[in-house]
Amino acid sequence: MSILQPGDTAPDFSMPTDGDGTVSLSDFKGKSVVLYFYPKDDTPGCTKEAIGFSEKIDEFEAAGAVVVGVSKDTAAKHGKFRAKHELKVILASDADSGVTERYGVWQEKQMYGKTYWGIERSTFLIGPDGKLKSVWRKVKVPGHVDAVLDALRAAS
Repeated sequence: MSILQPGDTAPDFSMPTDGDGTVSLSDFKGKSVVLYFYPKDDTPGCTKEAIGFSEKIDEFEAAGAVVVGVSKDTAAKHGKFRAKHELKVILASDADSGVTERYGVWQEKQMYGKTYWGIERSTFLIGPDGKLKSVWRKVKVPGHVDAVLDALRAAS
């Protein structure tokens, strides 16, 4: 599988969300989508990232975008994560890794000398035309939400 680049068509997706809903890329035709992948609910970096996007959700919406966070956690776990931190972003469950694999973020990682598979923190800005506008890989949380918002505004 090739690595997704700006200009590529974003792979379609349909995933369960907390509250027994589903979210699909096709739900947002004509809008921009910030699709961010994160390793796990309720861990320090993932919590900071989700809160960061939630704190600026009005600015993302004003710029014509929805924000969708994706991890392999269950929809029920997403619901608890959302309630605990009063999150305002959509949280989608990719339990079978299908979407994370299509976006190329399911990768071999290393920590403390151990090798394992997991989600590489990544964000994809998808334009209203379904094309990737910007791609961030190996995301560092500090400053990331503002960088995505700046890119969204520049692409509009």
